Amino acid sequence: MDYEAIKTQAQKYEADLTKFLRDMVKIPGESADEKLKIQRAKQEMEKVGFDKIDIDPMGNLLGYMGHGKKLIAFDGHIDTVAIGEKRNWKFDPYDGYETDTEIGGRGTSDQEGGIASAVYGAKIMKDLGLLNDDYTVLVAATVQEEDCDGLNWHYILSEEDVKPEFVVSTEPTDGGIYRGQRGRMEIRVDVKGQSCHGSAPERGDNAIYKMMDILQDVRQLNNNGDTESTVISGLVKMLNEKNNPEWQEARFLGRGTVTPSQIFYSSPSRCAVADGCSVSLDRRMTAGETWESCLDEIRQLPAVKKYGDDVEVSMYNYDRPSYTGLSYPIECFFPTWVIPEDSPVTKALIETHENLFGEVRQGPEQQIKMREARPLLDKWTFSTNGVSIMGRHNVPCIGYGPGAEAEAHASNEHTWKTDLVRCAAFYAALPSVYTDSNK
Repeated sequence: MDYEAIKTQAQKYEADLTKFLRDMVKIPGESADEKLKIQRAKQEMEKVGFDKIDIDPMGNLLGYMGHGKKLIAFDGHIDTVAIGEKRNWKFDPYDGYETDTEIGGRGTSDQEGGIASAVYGAKIMKDLGLLNDDYTVLVAATVQEEDCDGLNWHYILSEEDVKPEFVVSTEPTDGGIYRGQRGRMEIRVDVKGQSCHGSAPERGDNAIYKMMDILQDVRQLNNNGDTESTVISGLVKMLNEKNNPEWQEARFLGRGTVTPSQIFYSSPSRCAVADGCSVSLDRRMTAGETWESCLDEIRQLPAVKKYGDDVEVSMYNYDRPSYTGLSYPIECFFPTWVIPEDSPVTKALIETHENLFGEVRQGPEQQIKMREARPLLDKWTFSTNGVSIMGRHNVPCIGYGPGAEAEAHASNEHTWKTDLVRCAAFYAALPSVYTDSNK
């Protein structure tokens, strides 16, 4: 394979990549409101000559290039988070900006830049005659990831006739190859109390006080160590090989965490004792943890056991309809996943990177020192669609995408043109490297 020709061809598409990304940025599209963004991405797929283009009942855009035996997929979610407080932006987040090196706007790094690079990666394969009987490429522009990561691929893999050999997530990786992430789940704790007049609180049973005790235990669960003298053993215990058969991958991904993210109450008035209090807990899970173990940890906290039947610990569910009107209910559990270092997929990405760019991360001038100091093979801090692709369905998943993790959900979000071009070249070369190595 002529790697220099691939890089040269990718560079020719810098202006097309830029225009496509800027067009997507100009169309607001939060979760369940992505229709116009999907239509714009479909137009680009038609322009570059995809062989087959579908929009599934959920609204995910599936573009196919080639007609080979193995299906190799590239995923990018097309929805974005909201812009937040507009005064924190130095520019219009939906108009964005462009310089010789950068593109700014909501969704540039998280993560429509990945969609742009994947579309043009497939175009380069076609241009240079890389497509063959060994593989077909699928570029998926998926919906509702920001609301419920992985729901889109759970639907695709469960309901559609799509069976990828592996999936590359194009979420931003700061020039690295990412082979996993911690999982997460959304836990709810409900506490019952008994209301009475606030002038005589001793007549009632204040649910807020009960929740205060429980939250102190939650804090200890997150912060404590795991010595035998600790009543509440901290989540760090999963990094200890005595407690976790998957301790090595847990150390790679990092320890789990738990923190309150929302609090609610019920009370007849501001001069009454609260008869109910609820919290949402954001639980990040490392290798070896399950949704059952995480719920049980909360149920076994001393304060939760102390208040007995007055406390209910449960998991949230998600059933919001997509922009097409389809509701596909799912529990808010997003499994941990990690692809082995010696997997044929991991090896193929490393080989592709070394053949194109060498053994260290690449990036723009503003980022290169930080990137070069980090290992090429790493993991995400945040959650991705991999929670369903590999976490639920055991389809190998791995990450390589343009942009920076720190730009995700941030004000003044931006990405770099050199990242877009480099990833397009990488995506173009990868399927041939993988299929040649695994015949």
